Amino acid sequence: MNRTHLPGIIAMAAIVVASNILVQFLFGQWLTWGAFTYPFAFLVTDVMNRVYGPGPARKVVVAGFIVGVLCSLIGTQIVGEFGPLVTLRIAIGSGLAFLIAQLSDVAVFNQLRQGRWWRAPLASTLIGSSLDTAIFFSVAFSASLSFLEPGNDVSWAGETLPLLGIGPMVPLWVSLGVADWMVKMMLALLALVPFRIIVGKLTAPAT
Repeated sequence: MNRTHLPGIIAMAAIVVASNILVQFLFGQWLTWGAFTYPFAFLVTDVMNRVYGPGPARKVVVAGFIVGVLCSLIGTQIVGEFGPLVTLRIAIGSGLAFLIAQLSDVAVFNQLRQGRWWRAPLASTLIGSSLDTAIFFSVAFSASLSFLEPGNDVSWAGETLPLLGIGPMVPLWVSLGVADWMVKMMLALLALVPFRIIVGKLTAPAT
């Protein structure tokens, strides 16, 4: 392992662990605190991609995926008021969403890396974040995928309610997904500031 890549791996692991813990705590009606930490995983991936290239960025993604799997395995052994904190569907959804979204982020960033400095991180994060939200909430809660874990009753997520309390009638998990996606979009824009600063520091010539 290249020692220069270690900070990225540690940062990704810390974000994944923190998000897995904070997702247990609600923020308002539609979000958890984990929604505000997990999007920074894309910032880590994009910084690694810009500074070191797509290969090291993928290594950081794989490291984050492994940490996420370990967190899921631990979560399945912790029983809360309504059963295990992490169900099979949540574990599958989380793993698939992370891997597909992050690798897509790396690929999109690499295609746009020659453009203006903000295009690659913004476009790759927007696309990756959208994939992440769509894959996770569909796999974890959609009634059409109940065959993944027949014994897991997620009927609560299918309760029909107004979208975010004000829109058309949709399953509850759709509102949860839309709220999560909106936070990711907001943080994708805000993350351009630390991206610019961190990349500038890491690529500045030594004095």
